[in-house]
Amino acid sequence: MLLELEFEIEPGNFMLAGEASSKIKETLKKLGVKPEVLKKVAIVSYEAEMNIVIHSVGGILKAIISKDKIEVIAQDKGPGIEDIELAMKEGYSTAPEEIRNLGFGAGMGLPNMKKYSDYFEIDSQKGKGTRVYMIIYNK
Repeated sequence: MLLELEFEIEPGNFMLAGEASSKIKETLKKLGVKPEVLKKVAIVSYEAEMNIVIHSVGGILKAIISKDKIEVIAQDKGPGIEDIELAMKEGYSTAPEEIRNLGFGAGMGLPNMKKYSDYFEIDSQKGKGTRVYMIIYNK
């Protein structure tokens, strides 16, 4: 491991939403990570961060940076995902209307996380929370 970054994500705080993923992106830029890898990590970390802000009662966003890969882990406390298969469908959203009116909650978060990661794993327990683990290879 080269570096580990960990951020506590506040639920419902749209003023701070995106800060953690921006800090991850800036760190990777400073480390000289290739633009195509940087783009993928920026997308998955932003989507994960926004899901914590929108759907949970708080959580952690972590990036573990090593020479050959970047691991992004999002762990939240919250209602969990009732139907993961349905939640993985583009356009499906459980975000409340007021969140959608702000331009969030379009139902692309989980599909984008899967699309832009080289490895994607999700585990969710109703009433406890959700953990998403992603790997982007630095090749």
